Amino acid sequence: MRAFLVSDNHDSLVGMRIAGIEGVLVRSGDETRRIVRDLIEKDRDLGILVFTEKAAAAVPDLMKQLREHGGLPLIVEIPDRHGFDRGADFLTRYVKDAIGVRME
Repeated sequence: MRAFLVSDNHDSLVGMRIAGIEGVLVRSGDETRRIVRDLIEKDRDLGILVFTEKAAAAVPDLMKQLREHGGLPLIVEIPDRHGFDRGADFLTRYVKDAIGVRME
């Protein structure tokens, strides 16, 4: 299986290519949707689909749909070189949204 990056910035794309992960630079939500659908339909060896946070934020409906699917590819969001855009409580909010359990 292989990983693939969907990035909103050139720096993340270059960094992941150095690590051996191919990817694509996207500029819009529509472009992201088209590329992701093509990847999932055509690349049966795709095991991990990595998104930069800003690329993922441009397509919240698609990210929700991919996560709810539950199968491969595994969906991973990474920060860019400027760090996380998420708040300190992002993990507890994610669990609450995903399974409806509030963690204190």
